[in-house]
Amino acid sequence: MQSLNKLFYPIKCLTCDQLVEFVYGLCPTCWGESHFIDGGCCDMCATSLIGESQAGDLCDDCLTKPRPWARAAALMVYRGNAKSIVMRLKHSDRTDLAYPVGEWLANSAKPIVEHDTVAVPVPIHWLRGYWRRYNQSILLSKRLSKVLEIDHCPNLLVRKRATRKLDGMSASERRETVAGAISFRGQKAKRVKGRHVLLVDDVLTTGATLTECTNACLAAGARKVSVAVLARVAKKN
Repeated sequence: MQSLNKLFYPIKCLTCDQLVEFVYGLCPTCWGESHFIDGGCCDMCATSLIGESQAGDLCDDCLTKPRPWARAAALMVYRGNAKSIVMRLKHSDRTDLAYPVGEWLANSAKPIVEHDTVAVPVPIHWLRGYWRRYNQSILLSKRLSKVLEIDHCPNLLVRKRATRKLDGMSASERRETVAGAISFRGQKAKRVKGRHVLLVDDVLTTGATLTECTNACLAAGARKVSVAVLARVAKKN
C-alpha cells in the first residue's frame, strides 16, 4: 500500500520538485543549501562564532551592547535554501511549510525552554495581516509550542502602527522605524506575568523588532524573555 501511495502520490522535496524518501524531507541539493546552525554561536543573538564555543559565549557585539532578551536560538543562517523557505512561507502562501520547519525550530529552541515558558509570536500590523491573510510567526509559534508542549499566547503583542519594510535599512534606521510601534494587550498580560516568554519570529537581522517586542513583554510583567527565530542573518565583517 505504501509503495502504491508513493507511485500515485510521489513525495517531493519540501522546497523543490525533486523526489525524496520521507514526507517533509529535503533533497540532497536543498539540504546542502540549507545552512543549519549546529555549531558554536552567540548565546544571545545566535550569530555563528569562529572556533570552539561553549554555552554562554557571546559575540563581540553582544558583549559590547547586551540585548534586552536573555538567550536566542536560530535554526538556519539566512541564505540559500533557508532564505527560500522564509520567502515562500512569508510571501507565497506556503503556510504548509510552518508545520515541518516549526518542528525543526522547536528542536533548536528546546535548550532554552524553561518550566514556565510561554511562546509569543512577533505581531504584524492588522493592515498587513489583512492583505497577507496570515502571520507567519503565529504559524511557527503554534507549531513550536505544540511540539515543546508549552503554552501559546498568539495575541499578547500588537503592532500599533504600520511601519515601512525594514529591508535595506541600517541598524539605526531599523531602530528608529520600529521605535514605539509594538505594545501589549492589557487583558492578556496575566498570561505572561512572572513567566518566561519565548518570542518567535522568522528572521533575526539587527534585532530592532525583537527588542521592541522584548520591552513590551517585560512591561507586561514577564520575568524574562528569550528569542527563537527560523533564520539568522549573517553579520557583515
